[in-house]
Amino acid sequence: MKYLDEFSDPVLAGKLVDQIHATATKQWAMMEVCGGQTHTIVRHGIDQLLPDSVEMIHGPGCPVCVTPLETIDKALEIAAQPGVIFCSFGDMLRVPGSGRDLFRIKSEGGDVRVVYSPLDALRLAQQNPDKQVVFFGIGFETTAPPNAMTVYQAKKLGIPNFSLLVSHVRVPPAIEAIMQSPTCRVQGFLAAGHVCSVMGTAEYPELADKYGVPIVVTGFEPLDILAGILRTVSQLEKGEHVVENAYRRAVKDEGNPAAKAMLADVFETTDRAWRGIGMIPQSGWRLSERYREYDAEYRFQVRDIATQESTVCRSGEVLQGLIKPHECSAFGTLCTPRNPLGATMVSSEGACAAYYLYRRLETPTEVVTTGG
Repeated sequence: MKYLDEFSDPVLAGKLVDQIHATATKQWAMMEVCGGQTHTIVRHGIDQLLPDSVEMIHGPGCPVCVTPLETIDKALEIAAQPGVIFCSFGDMLRVPGSGRDLFRIKSEGGDVRVVYSPLDALRLAQQNPDKQVVFFGIGFETTAPPNAMTVYQAKKLGIPNFSLLVSHVRVPPAIEAIMQSPTCRVQGFLAAGHVCSVMGTAEYPELADKYGVPIVVTGFEPLDILAGILRTVSQLEKGEHVVENAYRRAVKDEGNPAAKAMLADVFETTDRAWRGIGMIPQSGWRLSERYREYDAEYRFQVRDIATQESTVCRSGEVLQGLIKPHECSAFGTLCTPRNPLGATMVSSEGACAAYYLYRRLETPTEVVTTGG
């Protein structure tokens, strides 16, 4: 197949669905790690086409959703300061902090700008030497290389008024944390193809062996997802647990050596808090000592902000795969895309946003008004 629409071919999709039905003889629960995969599953009704014995659990793979509340509050505090141009991708502007969001900061006079690349922010720093320009660098391994390259360029070009507010997270430690949870029901994973296009697959075999779970690297189109589900079910039925690369058109087992070298130079691993999940050891990146002068947390002294999550929003349970979005009593009532309580309703990759957008509005059978 050469063209994108071929990866939505209904005839081929039907054949894959039939194969999944024919293969699954037991109850299986698997997790798609990436929020982009979640949206494909919900948009195309893939989970509704599967046999009742195969359950898709939506994972924490949305970078906007897992950015911790304290990091959002740090961004808000920096953006509100005079003399600062705060730059971000557009999907972060409506993510709620403790009491406001970046749109509110902008409406109150803060210089908040949407950019399409961290290099756009670096150019703004060159054009505005009397301002401090900050880029909000969030995301998984996919978005980390361009952010690392931008800091590298800032140092190389001697641009002193640029800094990066870093909230990068890594997928393999998150998978380990999920598997270690006493409430975990996950028996297999669909790994995120774009992450593996950068990092490769080397970190996954150890996890597959340690926890006895198949890990299948997949893409984001309907046929990608269905093929990944079929491979995962086939392994589970056979009692196997190996890593399969089902996205070879984009993923090499070794990943992208140049991107990995840049990450190793600019960043170092660190413990990182995930919104709704908590602290996961060695699950994030921060700027290494060599580039610490470009770290906005240090430059603006916002390292010790403490926050309190909403007691109504249950997005943490959604991110851990413990509940589906519509099982939260606030879903579609107190919490909507226009008035979100949590990042899972704001983000274009959030599971709550997917359920709302594609009208998965079933009334929960049990109303619970408190949660993480």
